Amino acid sequence: MEAIEKPHVICLPSPAQGHITPMLKLAKILHTRGFYVTFVNTEFNHRRLLRSRGPAALNGLPDFRFDSMPDGLPPSDEDATQEVGGLCYSIMTAFLPHFMALLGKLRDPSSGVPPVTCLVVDGVMSFGYDATKEIGVPCAALWTSSACGYMGYRHYRQLIEQGFVPFKDESQVTDKEHLDTVVHGVEGMCDGMRLRDFPNFIRTTDREDVLLNFIMYISERLSLPDAVLLNTFDELEGPVLDAMRAILPPMYTVGPLHRYASLVVPAGTSVDDLGSNLWREQDGLLEWLDGQSTRSVVYVNYGSITVMTNAELLEFAWGLANCGYPFIWNIRPDLVKGDTAVLPPEFLLAIGGCSMLTTWCSQEKVIAHEAVGVFLTHSGWNSTLESICAGVPMLSWPFFAEQQTNCRYKCTEWGNGMEIGGEVKRAELAAMIREVMEGEKGQEMRKRAAEWKEKAVRATMPGGPVEVSLDTVICDVLLARLNKLPK
Repeated sequence: MEAIEKPHVICLPSPAQGHITPMLKLAKILHTRGFYVTFVNTEFNHRRLLRSRGPAALNGLPDFRFDSMPDGLPPSDEDATQEVGGLCYSIMTAFLPHFMALLGKLRDPSSGVPPVTCLVVDGVMSFGYDATKEIGVPCAALWTSSACGYMGYRHYRQLIEQGFVPFKDESQVTDKEHLDTVVHGVEGMCDGMRLRDFPNFIRTTDREDVLLNFIMYISERLSLPDAVLLNTFDELEGPVLDAMRAILPPMYTVGPLHRYASLVVPAGTSVDDLGSNLWREQDGLLEWLDGQSTRSVVYVNYGSITVMTNAELLEFAWGLANCGYPFIWNIRPDLVKGDTAVLPPEFLLAIGGCSMLTTWCSQEKVIAHEAVGVFLTHSGWNSTLESICAGVPMLSWPFFAEQQTNCRYKCTEWGNGMEIGGEVKRAELAAMIREVMEGEKGQEMRKRAAEWKEKAVRATMPGGPVEVSLDTVICDVLLARLNKLPK
């Protein structure tokens, strides 16, 4: 039998911005290692990428191509994030046959692509493990969130058994005193974990809640692939990673992926130019930052899923206007619940030309700019890693999923964050920004942020832990089937 010269990896991200971004970074890295890549989005997100990046953006390259499959959902706003509960239910019930049909097409000898030799599947898309068994190729899962977030999810069943979940009544869902309840015996996680510090899908009175059960399902199924890749590094989440290694398949820390990809994917090449932003990026931000003083700008972005009320939008707006520092604020059109995000004329008049309002930007480049002094964030994992790599302290307003857990760790374990707790108040927000930018607490946060940046740089250096992990998982898992073929 003749050995296949070029391995072909299918990369399957979960259909959300925060998952597509790190998977595309990993796909580019694998391409630099000689893999033929097929990157699979849902048809909905495929269309969004074409609108945001241009009609030729997904034409791909001779050995890096994009494909798509249906998501089984009814039509929705073409430029808004899909409803999460419905999407998760569809992933559990409708995605597998669509994915199998796509694999069948790709494996047809007339497809014009090399035979599929391995898969890298988002940990949320656990039906991919079943697909790989069907076609007999190795599969690695990429867990795109934090390790601490994963262990928070993995303790859901324990919280149910201990009677914490579901909550007894609706009042407990928002009751500060109840959410401050400390949970003991949370193996592998930091001391003093409160109910509020666990990923927020536990905040339900319904034991049959779709998101609660979906996340338990996928976190427990992470034991099924041949290997698990995590977008983190050992120095950042060591104790949690040790706990995960005791219950999961061989585990490889390969993050921060965005930093390692920036080192190994040749800049300015066609592969480097492939992008993942589902909203059109606004130009001119880096040039504007060039005109600002070092560490003088507040960067604000709540990610792709966070929504808020109009009242919260106004409190954030006036807090920023009154903090005394210029800012860049990404305001998605769907940021306000059930409405378009609109700021009053008096706010726009108050900030004059001193700040910038955008809809979306190349966040990785913006955070890394020396003018940015603090990041006001929802604490999504990509944002957290980008801030760590840039050495920028964070003000955290967690909204969704494991963002609460990330916030807990950056405030109490890593020392590079402060939480905007409870109801947002403009005066308190302005004071917190000033404290991070010029206060004693801010100086300590900045020091810790610089230390974490150094550790992230060390993890991603040539010959460092990330490179060693990738070498091993490529050889032992992704190329395992090819290596067994006779030469």
